[in-house]
Amino acid sequence: MTAATLSRRRLQLSDLARLSSVGLRTRKLRAGLSALGIAIGVAAIVAVLGLSASAQAGLLNEINQLGTNLLTVSNGQSFTGGTAELPTTAPAMIGRISGVQQVETTGAVSGANAYRNPYIPSGNTNALTVQAASLDLLPVVATSVAEGRYLNAATAQEPVAVLGAAAAQRLGIDRIYPGERIWVGGQWFYVAGILRPAVLVPAIDSSVLVGYPAAEKYLGFDGHPSTVYLRAQNDRVNAVDDLLAATANPQNPSGVNVSQPSSALVAEAEAKGALNSLFLGLGAVALLVGAVGVANIMIISVLERRSEIGLRRALGATKSHIRTQFLSEAVLLGLLGGAVGVALGVVSTAVYAYTKGWATVIPTEAWAGGFAASLVIGAVAGLMPALRAARMSPTQALWSI
Repeated sequence: MTAATLSRRRLQLSDLARLSSVGLRTRKLRAGLSALGIAIGVAAIVAVLGLSASAQAGLLNEINQLGTNLLTVSNGQSFTGGTAELPTTAPAMIGRISGVQQVETTGAVSGANAYRNPYIPSGNTNALTVQAASLDLLPVVATSVAEGRYLNAATAQEPVAVLGAAAAQRLGIDRIYPGERIWVGGQWFYVAGILRPAVLVPAIDSSVLVGYPAAEKYLGFDGHPSTVYLRAQNDRVNAVDDLLAATANPQNPSGVNVSQPSSALVAEAEAKGALNSLFLGLGAVALLVGAVGVANIMIISVLERRSEIGLRRALGATKSHIRTQFLSEAVLLGLLGGAVGVALGVVSTAVYAYTKGWATVIPTEAWAGGFAASLVIGAVAGLMPALRAARMSPTQALWSI
């Protein structure tokens, strides 16, 4: 006769799923409020990372559309610390470099300020600059006319100006009327047009542009360009960049500044991500609050369900079964909050990106990190209540019946 042996029953996955959801199904409001803290934290994390990635993608896409082959050559400093002028021959010399496609210029008109009328105090310049501009400047700096017309061979000879987008706003001019004038350099200049924002060259936005001949005739301009804008072949940008300083001013290459505007904008897009840490910290605080909420509801659940624990222990459930049940319930509660948080973060990112005209980008680390964080929080928050429930003896638990 062989002795009968009893094997320890293992908790099946289906039974575990049913048991772990008992507390959530019977206490829906409490479970929802506890998961809300986790949902808010996860939503904040997903939204911050998603909006940052979408903004960067939108800006980089805009830069690619405007072109990354724009280079600028501008005045640097002389040996004495003053401003080094570019030679008047600099644009023509730059145009001879192999790989250069277009060359246009602007020249700062020193001593000339622009005002809405002659009655404006001279100190209220609105940070506007008056610049002489070449006739084919707009395609090179990737902008166009929003109102009116740009300078042509005729108007470049006369007291006629074109306003950058910011300059028009500061002067209070939003459309072009016949006879529209502004006070430039102590005399009236007719306004021919208003430009759209120049994303790659913000200096154009705050400028009042006049023709080179008109600047020399009416404003005492000396004819020296202060900035040369050029477009190079895409595969020759670096090679052209290396030659620009020496070509623009062979006698003083160190007095020439060369830059690539698109690189500065790319760096700006990457720098915006530095502010993410602040918002991620706020999301982490919300997650901590959510963890405390989950731990609280699980402790209360253990106290309220002592009779259930005692009955299950009396019917053969082991400490491991009880511990697994309550731990899985806490994890399920965390995952529920994480799922809601990820959904809220994705929706908010998509809505905001749509209003800005960006593509919606949700980094993998955003939604995966949200789920991982909620899983860890649920497990950590439910560990102590689960251990407490497992340590209850059947007789102690059944006293509450």
